[in-house]
Amino acid sequence: MLRAAVVLLFVVNVLVFAWNKGWVAGMAPAAPRLDQQINPERLALLNQNAVTQLAARSCLELGPLIGDELLKRANAALSGAGIPSSSIETTAVNSGGVWALATIKMPSKDFRERKEDTYRSAKIAFEPLQGFPDEQPTLVLSKHDSEAAAQAALDGMTKRNYKGLRVMRLQEPLQQTTLRLSRLDGVQSGKLNALANPPWGEKRKDCSVEAPVASSAASAANGSSSGASR
Repeated sequence: MLRAAVVLLFVVNVLVFAWNKGWVAGMAPAAPRLDQQINPERLALLNQNAVTQLAARSCLELGPLIGDELLKRANAALSGAGIPSSSIETTAVNSGGVWALATIKMPSKDFRERKEDTYRSAKIAFEPLQGFPDEQPTLVLSKHDSEAAAQAALDGMTKRNYKGLRVMRLQEPLQQTTLRLSRLDGVQSGKLNALANPPWGEKRKDCSVEAPVASSAASAANGSSSGASR
């Protein structure tokens, strides 16, 4: 009796397992099959214009985009246009910022006038500092793309016995990023062209012509070398 109960329990377990897997004809749950089937009413044939657009290929460069926030907005816009991140070539360049050789914050109008007269007499160009309310009044003698260059200018002025000068950072270093889309189809290009106020603004360039130009240059070089070998 016990042996029969064990056998019966084993058979029932096998049948339940087979039913869950859909191995028993007519007994498989309907839901998994419905999830896997293709809905024919959602399918549509492409017309010739759509086929032509999908087959078209172009190359576009966007940027340079300055800063992380603008880059995030650009990537979001490209994703919305159906362009996968895997097809975007990214080139990033870090700028050194802007540094200035400037005077100290001048304590009085008389002090500023004497400084200006000194620089005019020595034919040293200068201009008022812009955009730093807490540092006014200050004069800027020169601008540089690195702190080292500004420091070298300060050292040179110090050797000429000019006092009351300093190195001042006018702009933080920023990352400039260029996005290259080398395999755009016509549909994607149309979506990008339809964007209102895209993050990259007018900073876009058609790079489709670069390959033929490079190819022509290579052909000309090959022709020249062939002529020389003769």
